[in-house]
This record gives sequence, C-alpha cells and structure tokens, in this order.
Amino acid sequence: MREIVLDTETTGFEPEDGDRIVEIGAVELINHMPTGRTYHQYINPQRTMPQGAFEVHGLGDDFLRDKPVFAAVAQDFLDFIGADARLVIHNAAFDMKFLNAELGWAKKPLIAADRALDTLAIARRQFPGSPASLDALCRRFGINNDARTLHGALLDSEILAEVYLELIGGRQPDFGLATQGQQAASTTTNAKWRAKPREKPLPPRLTAEEAAAHDAFVAKLGDDAVWKKLA
Repeated sequence: MREIVLDTETTGFEPEDGDRIVEIGAVELINHMPTGRTYHQYINPQRTMPQGAFEVHGLGDDFLRDKPVFAAVAQDFLDFIGADARLVIHNAAFDMKFLNAELGWAKKPLIAADRALDTLAIARRQFPGSPASLDALCRRFGINNDARTLHGALLDSEILAEVYLELIGGRQPDFGLATQGQQAASTTTNAKWRAKPREKPLPPRLTAEEAAAHDAFVAKLGDDAVWKKLA
C-alpha cells in the first residue's frame, strides 16, 4: 500500500482571497514504511508575501522571486503522488482546498477528496479534549521535533509520518494487517518445512584434553551422575 504524507505552506488562509501555496513537502510510505523518496518544492506565489510571513514560514519575497510558479511544477507533483496513493495530511481540508485551487488554475486534474486521510481528525477521535496540533502529538508520542523552530513543509511531513505511524498503532508495519489467506499460506508453508540432516556431520570441536578432563569430573560424581544415566 502506497501512501504520501503531505504538507503545504501558504501565504494565508483562503485561496479565494488570492492566497497561494509557497511550499510543498511530501514523504512516500510503502506498507507504512518510509521509502526515502520525498518531494519538496518552493513556489513563487506571484504575489507579495503578507507582513510577518517571513517570520512564520522562513520564506520571503526575495527568496521566492526566482522559484517556479505552481503551473510549472504541477505535473511533477501529480506524478509523485500518483493516481491512487492515499494522502496523509494534518488538517486535510486546508491543504486540499489550496492544492485543488492551484491545480484548477493550472488546468490540471483535481484530487478527489476521498484520497485524503486527516490525521487531525484521527487524533481528535483518539484523544478527545486533548490538544491535537502536530507539536502536541509529538510531545504525546515522544517524537523529537527540536528542528521545527520554523514551519517547513518537508520537515513537517517527515514529522507527520512518524506521528501517523503512532496514531495507527506504532511503528510496526503490517501488524495485524495480513489477510486470513496470507496467514494461512504462511502457516501451511511453515508446517511443510522440516530441517534436513547434514550430509556431512560437523567435526568435533572438543579437544582430547577437554574430553579427558570431563571424564575425570564425571567420575568424581559417582554412579548417579546424569551423564552416566544417559550414556
């Protein structure tokens, strides 16, 4: 099973108000295990960053000015996430509305809403009434997020991947997920396997001196020594 843990950074809160994506980070999981494949892209939002955005995102107008616009990288992004991989996102509704807005403006296919798995919703169901931010979940699960002094899409997606694995039961890929057919096949295979005798016995590793010392030791134990009874 292929999953993409995803995060975006934006200029604001509403694409309808002209806000745009300025960074995308994504991490690939196969059967809940990171593969090492990632996607990371800074994007020119084609608008002036709002006051304070540099402090929040670590990004600014000068840094983003020479970065590609979303339309130029849209296909690369779609190729990375693929057609059917599950998208694991914290507060998925926010990222999905921006991604689909950008894809629409670039005249690219939109992402179906049912592909998104919202870790914020999962956390709120598991821990009702408790803080469910990414930082709060890192504290709950003992995940080191010291490097998260500034928001960054790739770093946040890497941290979210660890949080997600904890939310679904810990870092135990395929734990309890094998089908009955797979379990039966494994049992059948194990039942048929039998150890075969060696064609050539291994040479003894006991020296003559060690054997003589053992015999002398056993002789001192008398007739009840277990070595004599089993000989």
